[in-house]
Amino acid sequence: MRRVVHRHESSRGSDTIRHPTGGLRPRETVVQSTTPRSEVVRIRPDLNLRVLRWEGRRPGFVLVHGLASNARLWTGVAEALSGGGAGHAVTAIDLRGHGESQVADSGYDTATAAADVADVIGCLGLERPIVAGQSWGGNVAVELAAAHPDAVGGLALVDGGWIRLRDSFDNWDDALQSLTPPDLTGRSWAEIPAFMRAAHPDWADWAIEATVANLQALPNGTVRARLARDHHLSILRSMWDHSITDRFGRVEVASLLVPAGNRSGPKLDAVERASAAIVRSEVRWYEGADHDVHAQHPTELAADLLTLAARAGRSGIGPATDRSAL
Repeated sequence: MRRVVHRHESSRGSDTIRHPTGGLRPRETVVQSTTPRSEVVRIRPDLNLRVLRWEGRRPGFVLVHGLASNARLWTGVAEALSGGGAGHAVTAIDLRGHGESQVADSGYDTATAAADVADVIGCLGLERPIVAGQSWGGNVAVELAAAHPDAVGGLALVDGGWIRLRDSFDNWDDALQSLTPPDLTGRSWAEIPAFMRAAHPDWADWAIEATVANLQALPNGTVRARLARDHHLSILRSMWDHSITDRFGRVEVASLLVPAGNRSGPKLDAVERASAAIVRSEVRWYEGADHDVHAQHPTELAADLLTLAARAGRSGIGPATDRSAL
């Protein structure tokens, strides 16, 4: 079957639409670079997902953001994994309804998000990458490794992957009241960057800009979240209904658990439960770090991911893992 690709070149780089049976035409050379390429991956006829890709000759990483976040929060980690002497191919995904991906009418739950990631891995021809997920993205990564074991070569859970809302709330109404996103109606777009900078004074500029990209400026100068409120609540409901701990026993690959914050209380219990149930797991605790540790400490986290890749046997140089670029 002939591969069909639509390509758009702009000053911001290239945007490519890939179909599930598609690849690049004409032939491209894999070039190691810290500059990402933006692509639109058509995982099914009615759904396109945007991905950012950093090329490399070593086996690949797939990076999955958290709830109401976006792929750009992984930029610092991806640059460290692909640049310098590391040289790994990296793909960061905007999940459906997030970032610059298409807004689907339904499918806002953990299992569907995991299936979407599996479809991206298959569409791009990635060979069992290390999959790292942050927060809810960690839950998605666990579900991916359990439901699609052939798609994953290793697993990194970055302050998530063990999140079970029933451990923190007595009932769904309490969870909903606590976790419903704030109403941004009337909030000025102009004040958002300064607000984010004040909240994260030790973050680099790129991380602040990536966080601001979780929001969208409206023509009247106000702001709204990119992830629609009903879709946000649907994901929360799936996290209430879906016990991720039931999937731990089906994770067979080498795994790294990366909790952030205080090593105590319910989080410590959850991490210890996950570590005991995931048979090939190790724990690297970032005490005192932010929940978005990938934005706050990208170089350190990338080093831990490279250690995981070596433990999983996914660190060597070989044929280009981005087979669709050949």
